[in-house]
Amino acid sequence: MTHYRISEAAALVGVSDDTIRRWLRDGLLKGGNDEAGRQVVPGDELAARAVAIAATVDDRSPVRRSARNRFVGLVTRVEIDGLMAQVELQCGPHRVVSLMSAEAARDLRLEVGSRGVAVVKATMVVIETDEEPRA
Repeated sequence: MTHYRISEAAALVGVSDDTIRRWLRDGLLKGGNDEAGRQVVPGDELAARAVAIAATVDDRSPVRRSARNRFVGLVTRVEIDGLMAQVELQCGPHRVVSLMSAEAARDLRLEVGSRGVAVVKATMVVIETDEEPRA
């Protein structure tokens, strides 16, 4: 099973090391120690906590949709040039960039600091890992 050191776990879910330690102390995560005696979090425990956190995000939208990939965040950049706009959102530790018409950006009244939800519907998603294959 995959285990993550405190700093790795924190980076993966977009919280501080202290938050991971607090979750461990409060029983919101189960942890242990690796061979070197460092505190670690099992990958399945971290994944379950990440899902629980995501379920609490309030996107304030009563609209039902087929797209399941929704990222709530803050607009960090809006660049309008001619007919097109590039809008960047910071969604936790993730930067999401959208290209749209300038008209759409204006209609949505997007500005730095406003709240946005990136809805992604893709026909292909590539998953990468740095894990070694198991024998």
